[in-house]
Amino acid sequence: MNSGFLKMEILYDDVGSFPLPPSVSKEKVSEAISAGRNDQELYSVIEQVFLMKQDAGVSIPTYPQFQDMITQFTDVFLNPDCCTEPYRVRMECTNMVELEALEIPGKRYFEETGEKMPVRVCLTGPIELYLNQFGSAVYEDIFKIFAQNINLYCRNAIKNSKYIDIKTLSIDEPSLGLNPDLSLTRDELIDGLTISGRAAAKNGLDVQIHIHSPLYYDIACETATINVIGVESAATPSYIEMIDKNVLESTDTFLRIGISRTDIFNLVGILNEKYNTNAWNSPNTLNKILTEIETPDVIEKRLNYFYSIFGDTIRYVGPDCGLGSWPSQELAYGLLKNTGTAIESFCNKI
Repeated sequence: MNSGFLKMEILYDDVGSFPLPPSVSKEKVSEAISAGRNDQELYSVIEQVFLMKQDAGVSIPTYPQFQDMITQFTDVFLNPDCCTEPYRVRMECTNMVELEALEIPGKRYFEETGEKMPVRVCLTGPIELYLNQFGSAVYEDIFKIFAQNINLYCRNAIKNSKYIDIKTLSIDEPSLGLNPDLSLTRDELIDGLTISGRAAAKNGLDVQIHIHSPLYYDIACETATINVIGVESAATPSYIEMIDKNVLESTDTFLRIGISRTDIFNLVGILNEKYNTNAWNSPNTLNKILTEIETPDVIEKRLNYFYSIFGDTIRYVGPDCGLGSWPSQELAYGLLKNTGTAIESFCNKI
């Protein structure tokens, strides 16, 4: 076994998105971000959700993601005022309002602990953005520019972080292994992903790739700047069977394992069938997701199972995906809390 696989702490992170409070609409958030000013109400909502994640036990929370994962980047890529040439973004256009907002609680955290506040950054990857703009067409030069832009976002975030400590960069690539329009070659994909994670790897961050199918996980293993593969394994445990532990060990690659389900529509479907009701209209019934389906005991058993297969190649654990589609902040918080309870119980036993 590689020396990189010594026993280590399992880290708890989340994927990012989260429900807004009832008083705040997505339209209001979009307007505040588009206005390009320090909107105190927006900052307050970002801080509120981040503190909820911390309170639930998430050790490296992702900044709250309220924006569309595609347009928040492509709107910049397509804006000539933000580009030095077609698609190539200027550094000053890569500021992230979410991280700016977190400097406020980050300062309090620093004053209380003497340390910077740990944060996970999630950026939409160049494959996802390229597919959205060009589909199956192959323009390798533009794909590389997209990758360089994402790397620039990360480099700027690290440079401007005064009171927050960016521990992890996650490159979100849900289409990898699922979208049949992907025509870029294997070498082109590896090259683009390598560029995307360059600044993060250079600064000692863990670089994750978040994928919805592990069909091409070995591409990430061959990407020098990626060292963690995120797999949505709680809802589909069979995905784990597609990953060879020996390949992970030979490439010094770790796993980020999903141990709690976030597929809310399927979870509600289970309740509807069991109770012959429409659970969407009953908060008490919806809460049974936490007390009957995704309980701490169920989540811990999943983690036990995955750990029995992959052991210390598991570096991060958390929910499968984001919680932005969940019907309330309280329910989403409850899943994070149950997940944290399961992780704590598991770690106390190993």
